[in-house]
Amino acid sequence: MSDPKADQGPTRLRRLAIVGGAILGVFALYQIFVCFVAYTDDAYVRSDLVSVASEVTGRIVQVHVVDNQDVKKGDKLFTIDPEPFQLVVNQRQAQIDEQKALLKVSQEELASAEAALAASTSAHTYAQEEQRRYADLARSAYAPRAELDKANDELRRTTAEMRVSQLAIEKAQSSIVAYRAALNLAMAEMATAQWRRSKTEVSSPADGSITNLTLRAGDMANANVPIIGIVDGGAWRIMANYKQDYIRSFTVGGTAWVWLDSQPWHLHRARITGIARGFSREQGSEKLLPYVAPTTDWIRLQRRIPVTIVLEDPPPDLKLYMGADARTVIFP
Repeated sequence: MSDPKADQGPTRLRRLAIVGGAILGVFALYQIFVCFVAYTDDAYVRSDLVSVASEVTGRIVQVHVVDNQDVKKGDKLFTIDPEPFQLVVNQRQAQIDEQKALLKVSQEELASAEAALAASTSAHTYAQEEQRRYADLARSAYAPRAELDKANDELRRTTAEMRVSQLAIEKAQSSIVAYRAALNLAMAEMATAQWRRSKTEVSSPADGSITNLTLRAGDMANANVPIIGIVDGGAWRIMANYKQDYIRSFTVGGTAWVWLDSQPWHLHRARITGIARGFSREQGSEKLLPYVAPTTDWIRLQRRIPVTIVLEDPPPDLKLYMGADARTVIFP
């Protein structure tokens, strides 16, 4: 008779061989499969969040949008009270008017001084001729000394008048330069005031959707502090994190297929538009590099690299939601 224990040994080895072969077969099939199909469920919908801030500080008097509203570029979002800014514009206009008036007065003074200089120059020329004539006559004793003294006094007087006119011209010219500079400054301040007044109407910088709106009339808008968020309607993309060994077979422009969890059972054709060339290995260590969190902490997983995918010809009624889950398949 055969020994049962002897028969049990080969049977056990056969079972181990079958199990081992099955494991190797599954592993081989998996390796073959991943050579032709690159799949990941570590993907999500992404767009750009446009942070809208006013460029001036003031109290909001009107909000023109509601939460989750679709907006177009240029649509009004909110209005800041324009009255304080208009008052500054009025003040700058008064300064401009004042400087223009002062400049006009100085220009008139310059014209008057130039006319006075012309008159005094003519009188001085005549006085010079008279002085030379009386000097010649006095040397020949044909004119009394008193007439020569009178001619000398007239010459000195016209010389002084010329000097006074020249000083008046220099003063008027200096005043004109100063008033023109003050006028230019007032006009520059007016331009700034008008620009600030124009910034009381805040418009959408892009097409998109208002998100998480909490702004109300009466709130204070501080310059350069974001108070409205807009999800950019023209920057939708899928960020898919793929294992490193997949990346070598990807090409920019290659075809991909996207499954959106917000619209299940629909595959959307897409294309690869970018493959990240760097990523951070520690969360928060490099703000300019993307960080892809591992799915577990107790085993070492392959690092995954972000791949940017854009839908091709999406249906007009397709709604995308920033941050929503997605799944992608790429056939290398």
